[in-house]
Amino acid sequence: MSGKATYKTFKGGIHPPYHKELASGKAIRPAPVPAEVFIPLQQHIGAPNEPLVNPGDRVELGQKIGSSEAFVSAPVHASVAGTVKEIAEVTGFTGAKVKCVVITPDAEQPGFARKDRDITALSDQEVRDIAREAGLVGMGGAAFPTHVKLTPPKDKPVDTVIINACECEPFLTCDHRVMLERPHDLVQGLKLLMRAVNAKRGIIGIEANKMDAVDAVRGAAKGEAGIEVDILEVKYPEGAEKMLIYALTGRKVPPGKLPSEVGCLVQNVGTAVALYEACAWGKPLYERVLTVTGQGIKEPANLLARVGTPISTLIEACGGFVGRPGKVIMGGPMTGWAQPDTSAPVVKGTSGIVVLTPDLVDVGTEEECVRCGKCVDVCPMFLLPNFIVQAVKKGQWDRAEMWGALDCFECGCCSFTCPAYIPHVDYVRKAKAEIAALKRR
Repeated sequence: MSGKATYKTFKGGIHPPYHKELASGKAIRPAPVPAEVFIPLQQHIGAPNEPLVNPGDRVELGQKIGSSEAFVSAPVHASVAGTVKEIAEVTGFTGAKVKCVVITPDAEQPGFARKDRDITALSDQEVRDIAREAGLVGMGGAAFPTHVKLTPPKDKPVDTVIINACECEPFLTCDHRVMLERPHDLVQGLKLLMRAVNAKRGIIGIEANKMDAVDAVRGAAKGEAGIEVDILEVKYPEGAEKMLIYALTGRKVPPGKLPSEVGCLVQNVGTAVALYEACAWGKPLYERVLTVTGQGIKEPANLLARVGTPISTLIEACGGFVGRPGKVIMGGPMTGWAQPDTSAPVVKGTSGIVVLTPDLVDVGTEEECVRCGKCVDVCPMFLLPNFIVQAVKKGQWDRAEMWGALDCFECGCCSFTCPAYIPHVDYVRKAKAEIAALKRR
């Protein structure tokens, strides 16, 4: 008797068009070095860095150029060898001004000088220290400093480390390519994560639309004690932290709590590989793999891009736009940030640049809620998005908080399914900002 395979998953979620075929078959290639790099001093959740360089200074590839004494922070490093032009306020991907170190690269760029190290001899504290010094952050978008995640509360021991290899956002394929091209480094990165928190179990969760990656990673993990590769249903947002933990372990993270509450730690594919590079080679996080794709791009690609590279440079490297772009998004179309122009620089958490054509953007204007309940049905956090929107429209911030605005992780399932075209996530973001402002008073 045969039937459809059943894979691990969670309740709720959606199945948007994925469009991954545009770039999934494209091997990773280096992006060009831009005329100038604009390296934000804050690319993470936590305290901002102060510049360690001044205009006119020479910097080498990988040199630390910004740092902070705060525990919840992550230093930044030069992504090119060159000369510091200025420390300037530049418009970042969120639209806000961010302080950047602007560097003019040398005409000839050196490769990174690896300092090979025996990673099997590293202690848990040494792994955490290396992660901090290398400026590692979550590369799936949240950009939480990695060394902080690797330091869970003493009364919340972690027994399971999970690698989020779902890449459930439509269009994006950079993690898929890393798994195909560097499966060994991913597995070694997972082992280092496990060592840092003294966990005995490691799980790599991959969606069923990447079976070639499943085969590659299982091959690399063969014989590794405590490491397993599990297949997950193709569904958005399968890779969201709490959804992934439940799907793979059956554990439920309580509202307002962190994964360590249930003995888990979740890290992205790119972060695990970056930790391996930092520990094995002494390489700081100054570049990352990202996807430039969409129907509005002539030649979709997966690029190894330097932090601080303007979006425009990457689009040009992929042949430019197809006609007039409808929308340029940094990140995926579900959780990314629309870009009014292409001057914003790539940061550590940039997983992709998606260019949509006008026909994919013009989906309708906001109408009154029809009370269909679709947003409630698909919400993976079991919230009432329609009630949050009503509270925001009335300026009732206490009610917005009561209905769970702060528990929303802005996956966008509600907006995607809404027949009234209500941008629920925009309302949630407004609620969070207003609630935070009230609490500061």
